[in-house]
Parts: sequence; C-alpha cells; structure tokens
Amino acid sequence: MTSPKQQVEMHPQRWGDPASATDLPDSARGLIELAFGLAETPAVDEVTVPAPALSEELLDSLRAVLGVEQVLTDDETRRLRTRGKSTPDLLKARAGEVGDAPDVVVRPGSHDAVEAVLAWAVEHHVAVVPFGGGTCVTGGLAARRDGFAGLVSLDLVRMKRLVSVDHESMTAVLEPGLRGPEAEALLAAEGVLLGHYPQSFEFATIGGFAATRSSGQSSAGYGRFDSLVVGLRVATPRGDVRLGSAPMNAAGPDLRQLFLGSEGAFGVITEVTVRVRRLPEVELYEGWRWASFATGADAMRTLAQSGLLPTVIRLSDEAETAINLARPDEIGGQSTGGCLMITGYAGTPAAVEAKRSAVSRLLSELGGTSVGEGPGEAWAHGRFDAPYLRDSLLDVGVLVETLETATFWSNRDRLYGEVKAALEESLGAGTLVLCHISHVYETGCSLYFTVAAKESADPLGQWLAAKARANDAIVATGATITHHHAVGTDHRPWLHHEIGDLGVSVLRAVKADLDPTGVLNPGVMVP
Repeated sequence: MTSPKQQVEMHPQRWGDPASATDLPDSARGLIELAFGLAETPAVDEVTVPAPALSEELLDSLRAVLGVEQVLTDDETRRLRTRGKSTPDLLKARAGEVGDAPDVVVRPGSHDAVEAVLAWAVEHHVAVVPFGGGTCVTGGLAARRDGFAGLVSLDLVRMKRLVSVDHESMTAVLEPGLRGPEAEALLAAEGVLLGHYPQSFEFATIGGFAATRSSGQSSAGYGRFDSLVVGLRVATPRGDVRLGSAPMNAAGPDLRQLFLGSEGAFGVITEVTVRVRRLPEVELYEGWRWASFATGADAMRTLAQSGLLPTVIRLSDEAETAINLARPDEIGGQSTGGCLMITGYAGTPAAVEAKRSAVSRLLSELGGTSVGEGPGEAWAHGRFDAPYLRDSLLDVGVLVETLETATFWSNRDRLYGEVKAALEESLGAGTLVLCHISHVYETGCSLYFTVAAKESADPLGQWLAAKARANDAIVATGATITHHHAVGTDHRPWLHHEIGDLGVSVLRAVKADLDPTGVLNPGVMVP
C-alpha cells in the first residue's frame, strides 16, 4: 500500500509548508519590539545555484542506472535538497548561500535501486547524502564534498509503501520515504497506530526517525522511535543488511542499534519494521500549574518512578510559561504565572479514565493545580507550529534557535543552570532563554531550550559561538550532547567527550568496514 498524496515541498528559506507561513502575531509583536526591537530582515529573492560539478558523461552513466526521470539536475530541485532546517541552515539560505547544493538529486524507488546508486558512487568516488524529509537541525545534510568528484542527494521520496502489517504480532514494515502523517494514514486504514509525533512530524520521514533515533511528544506513553523498531533493512556499499529476526535476542550485540542513529554514515535504511498498537478510541489533554520548575520536575520524576506516566507529559519553566510558548498562537498573551505542565492520554475510555484519575490524584498530592483541558487542547492544536514562529522572528531581526540535552534526575538542576548561564553570557544582556522538560524516564529527563536574542551583524557567527558555549557546558556537566536531534556536523566536535577515544575508534572502524571509500555522508556523525 502506497501513500497516494502528492507531498508539499518545504520552503527553501523557511520551515514547512509555504502556504502556512505567517507574520508575527500581534500579541507577540509588541513583546518582541520591547525586548529586542524590530529590524526587518527579509530573505533575498534571487538565488544562484552553482552548476553541477559532475560531467555529463558521469550523469549519463547515472541515468543508465536509474532512468532519466529519476536523475534531476535542475536548480530548483537541487536547491530544495540543500542542507536542513537549523537556524544556521536557514540563515545561509536566507542570505542566498547555496554553494553546497548537491550536484544531482536521485530518486530510487527500491532497495535494489539504492544499492545500485551506492555502487555507482563508489565506482566514481561521489559523495552520497541520504535525504528523507530535510528536517535535520544539526548539520546532518551538510556533507563534506572535498576530495570527491561530486555530491549526490539520494532522495527517498519514492519509497513510500506500507509493505505489510502483522496484526497478530502487531508489527508493520514501512519504507523510509513515508512522512509521519502518511505513515499514520496508511496504518490507520489497518486499524493501527505508530504514535511517533516529534515536532517535525508533518515533514520528517520514517527513515529519518530511525537514522537519528528520534523521540516524539508521546514518548512517555509510546516510547522513543528506536524503542519502536524491531527490524531494519539497510543498503551499504558492501551489500545488504537485514536485522530483526525476533523481538529480542541474545545473539551478540544488537546490530539494529548500530544503524539506528547512524545518520546515513553507515548505510541507507530502506525498510523499517516497527511495533504498532490499536488506534486509540479517546485522546484527552489537560494542563497543570506548578509553583516552580523544580517542583513540577520533581512531580514528573515521581510519576515516572511510580509507573504512572501518561501518554504525553511536558513541563515549561517559568520563562517559557510566561510567554506562552507552549501555545504558539498566543505568544505574548497573558500568563497566570508559575509553570505549565501538559498531560495527555490515549486509549480506550476505561484505560484513559483509570490512568487520568491515578495521575491527577498524585499530581494534586504533590502540589499541582489542575487548570482544565483548555491549555492541553490548545497545546495539542498547535503542537507542530513553533518552527513557523522562528521564521517570523528571523524576519524581524531576532535570532532564534533550539537545543536539547538529557541527564539523570540528580544532575537536572545543575545542567539547567549551566546551559542557561552559558547562553546568556555568550549572547549578552536581554537574551531570552526558555526551557521545557520534553521527555521523561525513571532515571532522568531531557531539557529542551529555546533561545532568542537580537541579531548581531553576523548572526551565524553569533549563534555558533553561543552553541559552542552551551555544548561546552553540557559536556562539562556530564550530560549527553544530544537526546533526539542527533550528532550531524554541529555536535561532532563534542562527541568524543561522550563516548571517549576508544568509542570514536569503534565508530571509525565500523565506518571503514561498511563504507571503505567513505562516500556515505562524509564528515557527518563520525569524528
């Protein structure tokens, strides 16, 4: 079964659907003008894409492999496959910088076709960047091209099938090019649900979820994406890899985990077998108010360690609550203070009521105040909209970006303070640093920061310096450099702090064995 819908291409200089781009809301405009001033900073209109570096002879040999229609060299297609959607990516795109556009975009339609492209790339020493939804925010699509004859964007857009559903085992086999909504629509027709909803859900793909070890907003109830994967098929320059003969095994190290999070550096994921569940009959969201971020975080820990996590749970700190970032359509509106927690439940009516009652009772005992379903439903309605707000802020000269990390509960407060301090010291007076706890476990949590500051004359350098300071603070506190955004090129310089020199050697050895000529996403992930 294949997704029938023609997909919307994301704007080359902004996030998401071009038709959904909006101006800064009036409620936010006054707040932003007061905090940062307004400086209209439009993106350039005219962009020149450099000519492909690959010769016509090489391109013809590629056409012979895939067919003429699946080998695209036009400027618009190549521009749309240039980099991802981090703020540095967008700052370059808005300035018209597309010097690292791929020389050609190829669109294989099967595992065998992917293998054929990789064989061609090895033969001609051409770098290959696997491309799913283009939502990467850590430089994972900005491969190094020096030393190669050229660079190919391997676009998985044609690989959009729901291959099979095993209703007895409750698993499904999906191709990598399916976007989140497409996958859920195909699964819903079978009466089942994947339930993976990152903020990039509308545009990110199944292959991208796997390749970056994504984590969605319902992870408390459904799990991270890597915990949902039971099998993989991967095309590598050395051949075909099939993994996942059973739900669990003791057959040595779990090689599925080797490819989950490998960011296209070890191979191209061509099939993903995932756990699914029955479609929920009821979905319900509500809000809770806490006196402080610390008391709300302690309540989350208690829920997790009591085995009472709802399907969705997140907690905004005082600053994020004050500007209503959990409700992007009401940025700058009135806040009642404290910290806002969102909880969500999905399942049968009886299961939802039982879980909600137990959670509500414990939250009340811990000092939380229910504020009803309104805040929760508002969050659910706008849960994928925040990236559009970033574009509106960049339009008026406000630098905005996000970063995330995770740590154990005993280190949460230190990590929170150190990262905030690093960002504020680097970006200077007036910087706004917001945070929410986005994912919760028995042993710890993920902190997700949003940063806003007045743009300098060099906004790209301004952010890169601030991000480096934040990364230094993260590794100094012993936290992870990334919980769900992946390594890419942005986090690569700090990865050795987390995995050690021997860990780096292991990654390099795997890379050398699976990709001996180094054509797969060179310069990404592996230090």
